[in-house]
Amino acid sequence: MSQANLKPTGPHPWFQVQPRSAARIRLFCFPYAGGSSAIFRQWSRDLPREIELVPALLPGRELKLREPPYTHIEPLIEALAREITPLLDKPFAFFGHSMGAIISFELARRLRTEHYVEPSHLVVSGRRSPRVPVRDPYIHNLPDPEFFAELEEMNGTPREVLEHQELMEILSPMLRADFELCYNYDYIPGEPLQCPITVLGGLEDKTTPRHELEAWCDETTGNCQLHMLKGDHFFINQQHATILPIIKKALVAHIQPF
Repeated sequence: MSQANLKPTGPHPWFQVQPRSAARIRLFCFPYAGGSSAIFRQWSRDLPREIELVPALLPGRELKLREPPYTHIEPLIEALAREITPLLDKPFAFFGHSMGAIISFELARRLRTEHYVEPSHLVVSGRRSPRVPVRDPYIHNLPDPEFFAELEEMNGTPREVLEHQELMEILSPMLRADFELCYNYDYIPGEPLQCPITVLGGLEDKTTPRHELEAWCDETTGNCQLHMLKGDHFFINQQHATILPIIKKALVAHIQPF
């Protein structure tokens, strides 16, 4: 599909572009619930110069800490679709882990519908296919002790953060909103994407079994590959050296020479 030709809108940054003069493709990255662009901070140095890393800056964290986080995916996708269009002047790909996987998937579908453009490649990680009829756990309204216990059980929030009362007071609204967004997500069936999909899963991830990952292949008419990696749901934080070669191999196929 052709690239969008649209003008920038809005003064607030939603994407943290790490410019590369030799870039031939942009890799937009979307974090898991409670995550931020810091997850991808080390990626740029290990990606080839032809790939330009662009982490998403979602409301409720980092530079957008004072902006209210979203609790439903539809308005978030609407905002992301509006803010990303100025950056679609060259081929692009999406990566998303867990919550980020459904955000990147729904954003890809929105861009196809509104602007007739799709990512060159979609990489989804640590998230069952949206076609699997299983709703996320209802934890966002739990009292603090129970909510923090759930976070500790998930193994995605460092203990030192969970034990830091003042820090948790700052982070809790964003964390609760992210889990509410995931809980509220309803998949609406539609035409499959045309872009290839690469799926990543954790071998010890009890929340996302292999067959639920394989179902992602129903969301594309293109090629679909599944890679199972060592680790639990947050294998993304331990398998950096394994994940990036998979992403590089997937994206290099879409890089056009100068």
